[in-house]
Amino acid sequence: MKKMSISVVRKVLRDQRRSLFWWSIGIAALALYTMLFYPSIASSPELDQIMRELPPALKAMFGEMSLTSPEGYINTELFSFMMPLLFLIFTILQGGAAVAGEEEQGTLDLVLSTPITRRRFVLEKFVAMLMSTLFLAVILWVSTVAGIAIADFEVNLSRLAEAIFSVFLLAMAFGTLALALGCATGGRALSTGVSSALAVIAYFLNSMAPLAESVEPFQKLSLFYYYYEVDPLRHGLDLGHVGVLLAVTVVLLLIGVMTVGKRDLQV
Repeated sequence: MKKMSISVVRKVLRDQRRSLFWWSIGIAALALYTMLFYPSIASSPELDQIMRELPPALKAMFGEMSLTSPEGYINTELFSFMMPLLFLIFTILQGGAAVAGEEEQGTLDLVLSTPITRRRFVLEKFVAMLMSTLFLAVILWVSTVAGIAIADFEVNLSRLAEAIFSVFLLAMAFGTLALALGCATGGRALSTGVSSALAVIAYFLNSMAPLAESVEPFQKLSLFYYYYEVDPLRHGLDLGHVGVLLAVTVVLLLIGVMTVGKRDLQV
């Protein structure tokens, strides 16, 4: 069983090596380009005045919009929207396809005919998603650091790693949600669609809370609050927020493991 479980992880990573390569190229290119563009932005302090004059809704949606400080620029260009978006797309697609995709394609029966339990299979799929997402997080850190070095400005690199780790935790939570929904329903489109919709709702709930008193009490229901509220790039990770993201991921994984063990699979 142990040998088979290792081969499941290996097979998943092998099957997605081409897509993972292109994801790595895209994320690295975006991070590197963004860092190289900073010197020209830093020399234009009038941009901050323009940003301050934007409508409150836009400023709330994208967070701090100071472009002339390194941390403000990186937060605005990478961590307020773009990198969470890319990582969420990646993990939700991975989670939705992990079990439900195999089930819809009719390949799950072949896997389960080997000495591996359903629950073990789900856990190994989760490990594969975790490893590939962590790999992209490392690529993001390395490419961002390379861009910072080339552009010749200073950022706390350990805090940068913490901010990227926060992106990783957020993505894993929603990816595990898609995995759990796939385990419970067997529908790939349903699991990815619902997870994507909930991610969008969570994003706008966190963004709009400062603008609407009626929404503010519900802000902490959004996982984006625990991802971004403390500004990890400036202040480091908040262990309580990390704990919430980890707890949500673990609970969703347990739900997936339990539901797939009880449901009649379409094999």
